[in-house]
Formats: sequence, structure tokens, C-alpha cells
Amino acid sequence: MNHIFKDRREAGRALSIALAERGELLRDAVVLALPRGGVPVGREVARALGAPLDVLVVRKLGVPGQPELAMGAVASGGVTVAEETVLGEARISPDVFERIAEEETRELERRERLFRGSRPPQEVRDRTVLLVDDGIATGSTMLAAIRAARARGAGRVVVAVPVAPEDTCARLRREADSVICLETPRPFGAVGFWYETFSQLTDDEVGDILEQARMKRSGRRDPKQVDAHRGTRHRR
Repeated sequence: MNHIFKDRREAGRALSIALAERGELLRDAVVLALPRGGVPVGREVARALGAPLDVLVVRKLGVPGQPELAMGAVASGGVTVAEETVLGEARISPDVFERIAEEETRELERRERLFRGSRPPQEVRDRTVLLVDDGIATGSTMLAAIRAARARGAGRVVVAVPVAPEDTCARLRREADSVICLETPRPFGAVGFWYETFSQLTDDEVGDILEQARMKRSGRRDPKQVDAHRGTRHRR
């Protein structure tokens, strides 16, 4: 029987245990989480491995009128992936695909600025990149992420997720150096089916997680925690 995760935090911890067993592979690794849902999972992985955490923003290209059906994806660095089978079955013209890709690329750039501010992306050249999400369905967005990491010069690309269909994992293994997936249920349904709590994160929550991870690695304390500590001390 397949495991249902309590929440993304538990999923991240379970994924960390599986990854820790491949210690030599993950030396000098960088965790790039796919926002939004992959960020709390990635936080647990980065914390356990002592690795830096950043985002790799990817946007799904939904079929007009069926936004949940992916006809492709765009990722940071100008990477575009097209699902030719879906494009053919849905009769999507090249002009429509290009228009939607341009719209999603603008949104991708907006979110990158929002999540990272003026900070440059985490350097990944010649390092092992762990691409982390809370789950994968069709694999379009993760495929775009793999290619984006390659374009940035990653030495190795490892996909790490709590849950995904086996056929999707097999597809991704053809492009990634390794795919680590804890659960491959059949039938799959949707990623959210395999979590007790699967609430949507806000952009602000994603930004807070990234800032906290950055401050922890730099040895600085979270200002919110400092203020809370001072308030408690003053009340004594």
C-alpha cells in the first residue's frame, strides 16, 4: 500500500532520508525547489543535507479551456518544452502556443523577482543539482527544470520527489542523471491525493522560506524570531 504523507514537511523529511543514503552522490549539492509546492519540501531536504536552497521557477503551459492539462512548460533561462501529443490532440496552433508561452514567461520573470529580489540565482556550475517538487504528474514542468539546470552548467541533475507515476519517472530518467521517487502509486490520480494536507502556498510564504534558509546559512538570525525573543524577555 502506498504511503499518504501528512504534509509537505513530512514528505521532505522522508525524502531527505532516502537522499542521505546516497551521500557520495550528493556531496556539494544544491537544492533547487520548484515553487510553490516544492519549496517546503526542498527546505527539509536542504536542511538535512546542509545544502543551499534556491528556486527554479517553471510555469506550466495549460491548454486553453483546460488549464490543468499541460501542453508544455517554460523555465528560467528561456527553456521551453512542448508536449507534441497534447498539442496535436487539442489542435493547438503554433501561434496559440507561442502566445501562452510568452504570457507565462512574463509571469515566470515576475515571480523570480518576487522570490529572489535583487539576489542572483544560486551558482550551480559543475555541482550536483537536486530538483525538488512535492510531486509530479505529467512531468512537463520537471522536464523543463532539468533542461534549465543543464543550461546553467550543472554537473549532475537529480530529480527528487515524494510521489509520481512510474511512467513519468521513466520518462524523466532519460534526461536526468538520477530520479528518486518515494512512491509510485497506481492509479495515480493527482499529486494532492497523496497528502492529508495539501494547502496552497502564497508567494509571500515562498519568499519567507527562502529568506530564512539564506539567513540560516549566513549565520544570521531571523528578525521575526529576534523580535519575538526580545518581546518575551521584556515581559519577564
